[in-house]
Amino acid sequence: MGKQSEIVGIFLAGGRGERAKPITLESADYIRSKALIPLVGRRLVEWVLDACREQGIRRFYVVSHGLENRNQIKLLLGHGARHGVQITYSRSRFDRYNVGSAGATLHNLEQWDLQDRALVLPVDSLFDFDLSAMERTHDERGALVTIASVARTPAEIAHKYGVMRTDRADLVHGFVEKPGESELDTLFPWTTGDAEATLPTNAGMYLIDCGRLRLVAREPDLFRRTHQRLDWGSDLLPWLAGHGHPVAVHTIGRLGDLGNVPDYLDTVRLVLNGAYEQMNRLMDSPDDVEGRRWIHETSLRTKDDVTGTTLAQKLDEGSVVIGPGVRIGQDVEIGRGVRLENADVGDGAEIREGSTLVRSAVGESAVVGRYAHIVDSYIGPMAEVRSERTRPVRLERHSAIGDGAVLSPGSRLCGVTVYPRLRVPALTGLPASTDLRSAEDILRWI
Repeated sequence: MGKQSEIVGIFLAGGRGERAKPITLESADYIRSKALIPLVGRRLVEWVLDACREQGIRRFYVVSHGLENRNQIKLLLGHGARHGVQITYSRSRFDRYNVGSAGATLHNLEQWDLQDRALVLPVDSLFDFDLSAMERTHDERGALVTIASVARTPAEIAHKYGVMRTDRADLVHGFVEKPGESELDTLFPWTTGDAEATLPTNAGMYLIDCGRLRLVAREPDLFRRTHQRLDWGSDLLPWLAGHGHPVAVHTIGRLGDLGNVPDYLDTVRLVLNGAYEQMNRLMDSPDDVEGRRWIHETSLRTKDDVTGTTLAQKLDEGSVVIGPGVRIGQDVEIGRGVRLENADVGDGAEIREGSTLVRSAVGESAVVGRYAHIVDSYIGPMAEVRSERTRPVRLERHSAIGDGAVLSPGSRLCGVTVYPRLRVPALTGLPASTDLRSAEDILRWI
């Protein structure tokens, strides 16, 4: 098939970010769109937009569902003028049809009368991809839809990811939803015992021929399904492949799923350590390339309120250790004896004397008290970790502290989630996966 004149971007913004809480909460009853999750100094959707714009996309459509997604994205991006692009939003009256990602896409293709090609992608993931290479695969296979795929080992896949069954031409002929180890061994026996064998998993990004797909969507059975709940991965793609429509697979470099706290922290770590080639191009160059450190000049000049020395002075004297894989935003105050490794620190945060942050993220204007030990954890904007030298706070194993929450000295949390604005007394021994959503939840553990 011939190359189309233009590829547009279609952003899918319909979820409520349940798995990513408390990152997707500004308060217990106010949801932050997943598109606005903070990621290394910007909002996720800004990085996604720039990644698409860098590869030639200048016209975008946002398929949204709900007040939070539509209004928050629109307040951030507007109609695209600040970013040198054009952005159109789905109309709120279509929200009743936007309950499934594929159904919402198909309804809005008609509304916007799109005929050429579109790159369809969610706003809660970070992709490392080459659009030109994806389009070549699409042309060579004569595909109606080309699925961006990530190659994963059976050990990575088991019970977590769906697998696509493909032929030698990389056309999909079946889908297996989150198989276990034994099912993987049965369906893909050549991978058994091969630690390097990989299988294609759906990354959730699709290159589509809009006009052709609109015609297919008028087939009676599929048309009926579009007025129910129709998702891309579990519904539309299996239907298309099962009815003989060419669905191709194209392997991309990497996918960062920010849908839960562990995956969010892992993606931040990988970005800071240079694993995303496209992010390496989009981000400013590190101040220290070898150590991959970004330290804003205002933070280098900021003095702590105990010693009165700047961060630059502490680095010179060796009383602060930073790196590798560390980003420090603007006007951050860092005390003596601090150690940061694989950490992202937002603007205006305070990291006080003797604290350690490893594989963790700290939001804007958050305060990490003296001698806190933070590993594999998330601290939201304006949160306070009131650690003290004699009663240090320890956060480990993907603990997450929501916006504006306050932890008392002596708290020790492993895998615990604290919702925004809660004031938590010194708690220890809580089971992993405990969610503290309200004052009543806290009282149960005192």
